[in-house]
Amino acid sequence: MAKKEYDRTKMKPAIMSSICTGEQVAGFKDIEKGTFIDVMAVKSDKDLKKFIKMYGIDEKDIVKMW
Repeated sequence: MAKKEYDRTKMKPAIMSSICTGEQVAGFKDIEKGTFIDVMAVKSDKDLKKFIKMYGIDEKDIVKMW
């Protein structure tokens, strides 16, 4: 899998989680605008690990959003 890039000065890795259903989506939060850009659904730990590996993210840098 080819490693993908994102602008680390403008974007923060994030997991958007639904309060009602618990569904989760991995993506990036725009630091200036506060908007969320979705990348992929997270249905298991395997999906989360794939997202982390795909973008070379440190898991502790991922923020949770509701």
